[in-house]
Amino acid sequence: MKILLSGTASDSHTWNLVYLRLFLEELGHEVVGLGPCVDAELLADACRRHAPDAVVLSSVNGHGYRDGLAAVRRLRAEPALDALPVVLGGKLGVAGHRQDDDVARLLDAGCDAVLGDDLAALRGFLAVRAHTEVPA
Repeated sequence: MKILLSGTASDSHTWNLVYLRLFLEELGHEVVGLGPCVDAELLADACRRHAPDAVVLSSVNGHGYRDGLAAVRRLRAEPALDALPVVLGGKLGVAGHRQDDDVARLLDAGCDAVLGDDLAALRGFLAVRAHTEVPA
C-alpha cells in the first residue's frame, strides 16, 4: 500500500514521524512523508498529487483532536478524497487521557480509525485495508 504519513497542523515533532515511517516501511508499505506541521489544505493537495491508499496522521503535542478534525473534514469535503482511509494516532488532547467524546466526533467527521499510540492496532488496520483493496 502507498501511505501518506503526516504530522498534524500544529505538531512540529519529527522523530515520531521518522519512527512511524520506518515502522510502516518495515511492514512493506510505500511511504510518502509530508513531515510536521501540515495543514488541512496542504494535506488535501498532497493526497491529490500522490494518490495514496491511506493517510496516517500523527499527533504528539496534544492537539490531535482539533487538527485531526480539520484535516478529515477537509478531505471529506472533496469528492475525490471522501473515501480515502484516514487514521489518526497519538495524543488527541492536553488532558492527558483519551476523551471518548473526541474520538466519537473524529469518527463521525470521517476518520476511519482513531488509535492513540497503539502500533499493533495500526498494523491491524492497514492489514485489513491491504487485503480488501481491489487491484486496478
